[in-house]
Amino acid sequence: MRLSALVAQLGGTLQGDDVQVEGVASLEHARPSQLSFLTQRKFLGAAQASAAGALIVRPAEAPLLDRACIVTADPYLYYARVVPLLHPVPAGTPGVDARAAVDPSAKVAASARIGPGVVIGPDAEVGERSVLRANVCVGAGARIGADCLLHPNTVLADGCILGDRVILHPGAVVGADGFGNAWAGDHWEKIPQIGRAIVGDDVEIGSNTTVDRGALDDTVIGNGARIDNLVQVAHNVAIGEHTAIAGCVGIAGSTKIGARCQIGGAAMISGHLEICDGVVVLGGTLIGKTIRTPGVYSGSYPMQGHADWLKNAAQLRHLDALAERVKQLEKKLAGLDSSAGEQA
Repeated sequence: MRLSALVAQLGGTLQGDDVQVEGVASLEHARPSQLSFLTQRKFLGAAQASAAGALIVRPAEAPLLDRACIVTADPYLYYARVVPLLHPVPAGTPGVDARAAVDPSAKVAASARIGPGVVIGPDAEVGERSVLRANVCVGAGARIGADCLLHPNTVLADGCILGDRVILHPGAVVGADGFGNAWAGDHWEKIPQIGRAIVGDDVEIGSNTTVDRGALDDTVIGNGARIDNLVQVAHNVAIGEHTAIAGCVGIAGSTKIGARCQIGGAAMISGHLEICDGVVVLGGTLIGKTIRTPGVYSGSYPMQGHADWLKNAAQLRHLDALAERVKQLEKKLAGLDSSAGEQA
């Protein structure tokens, strides 16, 4: 596509020649026939040295570059919108593969694509233009909206719901039983998990992530949420709209996370908490209590040399005793001040 065609569809301003580009690439590896992007001034040198035929840049950097540019306030967002235009996903042919097993009572839209090895249970529904790739399993009574993409080996368990334009990456499971067990004195007894998992519109769930069904009420993922790979979402969790959760996060049961939150990788969130809208949790942080004020939260030590860490860890063991000594010293000082005042 020519840059002018991209600008016509996506906005921005064309600076320089109206060149034709055939794809998107990084600054380091772009060829003269490709488009790249510059998001921060610190990468200006890399942009100037890049072989890219054109760049997506901010207004501040555009005068410093000697090639065709699309000038926009947010180059990274613009790049995200350019990629589908220059790298479209092949449409494929609608229909049900002969090697799929579809229950006669299931409702599969004629425009959907059902791949080999797919199993669709009784009374399940698959919406218009949705694509189920190899070995997807859709349980009884489950519902999949329009324009969804379920990659190979994903599972949507009985009675669970996906909205429109949902993406499940390979190995994702929506609707597995939550971790519900009752201690019977000498053994555990399983608590049947009879809630559902409900996923809103425009949600993307990464590979090998699990979203457990509710014990009684439903587990709910709000519209536009983004969940990375290897995330555990326990039973009865609620995640607000447009919240993004990075890889290896664990969210314990019945916790409520608000809208537009950002949860960094490997963060751990305890159960039965509430996190308000607009919270940022940095990677590796343990959230052990409710958060009612938007902001950035962290609870991990900065990286340091192992020898230094051992020394600090040794001191941490004595913090309680040290705090008690400080209290006693404060009391003594207060007594001394009081005596001095009386004598004066």
